[in-house]
Amino acid sequence: MLRDDLRTLWTEPRPPDAPARVRRDWALLAAGLAGVVLEATLREDVVWRPVAVVFAVWLCLLLLWRRTRPLAMVTLAFGSVTLLQVASLVAAQRESVGLYTGVVVLVLVYALPRWGSGREIVLGGAVIVATGALCVVADETPVVEKVVGLVFLLLPGVVGAAVRFWVTARERQLEQVRSREREQLARELHDTVAHHVSAMVIIAQAGGVLAGTDPSAAVKALEGVEEEGARTLEEMRAMVAALRDRGVGAEVAPPAGVADLERLARTPGGRLRVDLGLDGELDALSPAVDAAVYRIVQESVTNALRHAADATELVVRVAAERHTVRVSVRDNGRRTGRGRDGYGLTGLRERATLLGGTLRAGPGTDGGWHVEAELPRARSESGVHSRPRR
Repeated sequence: MLRDDLRTLWTEPRPPDAPARVRRDWALLAAGLAGVVLEATLREDVVWRPVAVVFAVWLCLLLLWRRTRPLAMVTLAFGSVTLLQVASLVAAQRESVGLYTGVVVLVLVYALPRWGSGREIVLGGAVIVATGALCVVADETPVVEKVVGLVFLLLPGVVGAAVRFWVTARERQLEQVRSREREQLARELHDTVAHHVSAMVIIAQAGGVLAGTDPSAAVKALEGVEEEGARTLEEMRAMVAALRDRGVGAEVAPPAGVADLERLARTPGGRLRVDLGLDGELDALSPAVDAAVYRIVQESVTNALRHAADATELVVRVAAERHTVRVSVRDNGRRTGRGRDGYGLTGLRERATLLGGTLRAGPGTDGGWHVEAELPRARSESGVHSRPRR
């Protein structure tokens, strides 16, 4: 089992989308260089001052590549520490060489397990431990202080590994939420398509019965089959990129939609009043968009009840335009904690993206929490499917 764990660690890839440089990197570099200048100017007991200054500046510059080249930066940094330690031993220098600003090397220790691959973590860790052991052996401080120093050196690496584990676990949770949302959307679309196909079969059967006695009625039945077929094709196009678990059965039942919003607005009770406003032709929405509108409002109402501190009113507006449907949900509550953008809203963003729309959620400028969504109607302006003229 230990061998398998080591093999898994060795083959672990780097975390994806590691940022090259961000603003805080330049701020960290500026702070490090400022510390070098101040310490070299004000400190009088600096040993080998020019060497110490160059060494500290070198360590500060290496921080700029700590995410994209973690192993190389650790090797260069601790290799330099080793050379400086060897030179100090050769020169019989009892006092430590270097500036206190060199503590920035701990940032590289953190970055190695946070951004490196498994192979880089193993090799870089060996370099860090070897350098730390050399410094401990060469140092004449008591054993307890040596142990504390070695632990202090390795502690940022433990923190980096913990942060990486937490980020990976959260990404997996988010992916599970997206997968469940895709599955639910696919199930709803499957139900809709099954409903249309069932209607096509019934209309075709009726047309077959009437074909011999009433040809005009049979022609109308064929037109009905054509229209239902066009609707079915429209819903099938919406199923692109949506995955569904084959082991889960689907019932032929339409999901909740815009028509159910009035019932939803009455459920919160007395603590939170829901002001619902519907505008435009909302009866001709495709079933997928109809269900998505309901889910967005439902999740927003649930979040407001759970997290909107001191909220008394929730304003819901659903407006149908020529090509899009806009959904706006705003509460007047007080924002608490880091916000209410959780897994539910992550799933709704995935649903909106699959349908070709967008969803934004965040604190409003006037307080409270705002959810804004824009979805395509996926239906012609008249609300019916056009048929080619014969």
